[in-house]
Amino acid sequence: MKLLRSLLVSTFCRNRRLHVSAWKNQDKKRNVGEVAWIEPTGFDTGIVVYNPIVKSKVPLITRNEGYASWYMCGPTVYDSAHIGHACSYVKLDIIRRILVEYFDINLITMMGITDIDDKIIKKSGESKRDWKELTRFYEKEFFSDMAELNVQQPYLCCRVSEHMPQILQFIFQILKNGGAYVTDEGSVYFDTSKYQAYGKLGIKETTAPCTQGKRNGQDFALWKAAKPGEPFWESSWGPGRPGWHIECSVMASEKFGKSVDIHSGGIDLAFPHHENEEAQSCQHHGVSQWVNYWLHTGHLHINSMKMSKSLGNSVSIAELLDKFTADQFRLFCLTSHYRRGVEYTDDLMAASVAILKKVECFLDDCNNYVNGTLPEGNVDEVVILQSLAKAKSVIQSALAGDFDTPKAIREITSLVTLGNKMLHSPEEEGTVRSPAVIAALANYITSTLKSFGLETNTKNTQKSSIQTADVIDDLVNLRRDVRNFALEVKLKDKRLLEACDAARKNLSLHGVQIKDYGNTSTWSFGGAKKT
Repeated sequence: MKLLRSLLVSTFCRNRRLHVSAWKNQDKKRNVGEVAWIEPTGFDTGIVVYNPIVKSKVPLITRNEGYASWYMCGPTVYDSAHIGHACSYVKLDIIRRILVEYFDINLITMMGITDIDDKIIKKSGESKRDWKELTRFYEKEFFSDMAELNVQQPYLCCRVSEHMPQILQFIFQILKNGGAYVTDEGSVYFDTSKYQAYGKLGIKETTAPCTQGKRNGQDFALWKAAKPGEPFWESSWGPGRPGWHIECSVMASEKFGKSVDIHSGGIDLAFPHHENEEAQSCQHHGVSQWVNYWLHTGHLHINSMKMSKSLGNSVSIAELLDKFTADQFRLFCLTSHYRRGVEYTDDLMAASVAILKKVECFLDDCNNYVNGTLPEGNVDEVVILQSLAKAKSVIQSALAGDFDTPKAIREITSLVTLGNKMLHSPEEEGTVRSPAVIAALANYITSTLKSFGLETNTKNTQKSSIQTADVIDDLVNLRRDVRNFALEVKLKDKRLLEACDAARKNLSLHGVQIKDYGNTSTWSFGGAKKT
């Protein structure tokens, strides 16, 4: 499987390099009004991604071969995450897995945790909890929720509150470069009039009135002067705390320097957050482009409105997982493009549940066919292998085309439909069984879904573990009742007791240890004891 993927990637990359070579004599700055995106110098991955600056797909070129830096905006930890957040992080997790599994890119991922800002201070005051205690609680809950959704943890996680010296130095350098100014009250604002490329991500309107010493409506705070009762840190400009945007620039720059390959977040962060990050980072580093590629996920809507705590229409991750599995929600995310907004409805979730059930049932049928316990089946090996080869090519191309997972899932379901039809067709006289071909088909589907983060057809999920425990409970209880009956009536025929002993012995071979105590039986499996 890895070899085939490598060959497909190699062919695709070679074609992409030929395509890129046609641009050699062109200016690599792609202008949009007064601003431009600069195509990076480096190594073509064979992938094209949507570029919000030029509003078209461009080749994904990393500065280093086989390696890429990726900074992702993390949560502001003042409250529980909802499924709108979850949808964004699951989709980005899928892209991360695709880059690693299909394109063999060594990704160094970093997430910034906002643990001091206006919302946190407000929640701290309302709840009468120390802001540090509050943020640590919700940070822990966030990562626990992500683990439940099978979202991989970033390689690096950084908190704003632990980077104050770096933030102060970053602001000082911007001031030194003439890109910011200090107000009478001790705040520091970025001067957008000194940065001609402001609006690079496409939005340049005035965002706020000129108050509290601001010179321009578009100017934004790098440092906020302290207010009574708020947490603060000392600085050359007086006590205060960092503005919202500066934190990501500082933490990402500390680890990745003056150029970042990929930066991601929800589409609502494109402006002003990402716009301001890019502006202040370019001003600080003295570069024309800090982030080479921006990935923005679409909103999750409910009743045609963006899901938001402020609107009171949010669904918690715990509520989601009470009703659906992590796999079902991930498939829901896979069936919509990462850039598109998606409506969260019972019907769409039911459709994802149905697709996943269809795939799982098919994989079970494949196993039964290969093991010889599914007696029927009329398998055409040639058609299966041709369809499999076509699906592999289409999926590779779809993923290289701005991570088109809906197209990939359609190919998988088409393979399942084809396989199902053959497995459940009446066996004709003279038909030769084809277990190896069916095994290859099942293996490809399983490995592809696994590469997207689905745990389909595995026995290691929490739900499967609970179901297994329930089955063992029922079996042990039945054995106990049969054993007690045989002992109470003192049957001369010992076959029932022998069958009970045989059941205990057979289960022990699978790690289930049964112990009898009078008329009670207990069992243990993996260290967990059940009575």
